Amino acid sequence: MSKVIIETTMGNITVELDDEKAPIGAENFIHYVMDGFYKDTIFHRIIPNFMVQGGGMVEGMQEKASGDSIENEADNGLKNDRGTLAYARTGDPHSATTQFFINLKDNDFLNHTGKNVQGWGYAVFGKVTDGMDVVDAMAKVETTNRMGHQDVPVDDITIVKTTLIED
Repeated sequence: MSKVIIETTMGNITVELDDEKAPIGAENFIHYVMDGFYKDTIFHRIIPNFMVQGGGMVEGMQEKASGDSIENEADNGLKNDRGTLAYARTGDPHSATTQFFINLKDNDFLNHTGKNVQGWGYAVFGKVTDGMDVVDAMAKVETTNRMGHQDVPVDDITIVKTTLIED
């Protein structure tokens, strides 16, 4: 399993990617990590007792151009439990690109329940192995509405750098 260190302005988060159960999601994340895509992106949506989301916007809530969307593999058996990483997406189940979220608690309602639009769920592809204290600290920051988005941190929480650590 590959590991990635996500260096943020609030501290480091180490994540382990499940390239066995989530090969598409893990490979996609590694591609963007190796490309330096996540540098200077922000955690732009934080909802306490739910999740923190980032990986697609830069300062000023400007969306960063990403590549093609990936197939949703939420039926891989991985659950949206506390500390797991999953892909954010639109209403289209197969629309995930770069944005991801870290679950702050077990969010069973986000899990795959069927291959209809409502049941697809959100594909988990990894988990936090170190730095959950940083994620929990993020959940406590003050948020506001900005540029048509809700739950935006008042002060940016920026991804400074991501580094792939091969085992």
